[in-house]
Amino acid sequence: MQRRAYPNESPEYRKARNNLLRAEAALREQVESVAELRRALPVGGKPKTDYVFEQRTRDGRRSRVKLSELFAPGKDSLLIYGFMFGPKMDHACPMCTSFLDSLDGAAPHLTQRMNLAVCARSPIDRIAAYAETRGWRNLALLSSANNTYHHDYLAEGDEGDQWPMANVFVRRDGAIHHFWGSELFFEPFPTGNTRHIDMLWPLWNVLDLTPEGRGKTWYPALDYKG
Repeated sequence: MQRRAYPNESPEYRKARNNLLRAEAALREQVESVAELRRALPVGGKPKTDYVFEQRTRDGRRSRVKLSELFAPGKDSLLIYGFMFGPKMDHACPMCTSFLDSLDGAAPHLTQRMNLAVCARSPIDRIAAYAETRGWRNLALLSSANNTYHHDYLAEGDEGDQWPMANVFVRRDGAIHHFWGSELFFEPFPTGNTRHIDMLWPLWNVLDLTPEGRGKTWYPALDYKG
């Protein structure tokens, strides 16, 4: 157990901190154990179709891209995040926006080893315009306005409700399979924030280091004034 000490810490502090350190070490082992279980999943079902999405190229042109075309050579895993920004929504989801603010910065690192895209139900021009206001430069943005991807992969309810679902697809022997989805979203949790993608989102993990924590009522906003 940790033997080094911080300046002027009390014996009571060190005892409590060591107890916490043991819990943190146990959590680290549990996180790795769960990751091993996740990596060991068999491949899931093949998609119903080779979904065709709309995208915007860097020069501003609209084009279409198939699910199978989102896999770059030598990269056989693809994460698609279902962004809650449907055509009937006046504003994009603040929680999704906060998450994507972080993911945009991580994207150049992630795409060294995997494929990454963000998909919403709004038309691609609306998605791209919103991304411009956020300063997103690294995320591959897709629109599923003309396909059933969102509904099929649990990012949309039967009544058109938008849900924040991350899904991983893999390519095996030239065929695409679903691999993992953030279904923890649907598991009840007392705070209301189901924490289904916390492992991908630095915001909450940093707040959890402080005495105030993440709080029970605070959530990210689209902007902060004053």
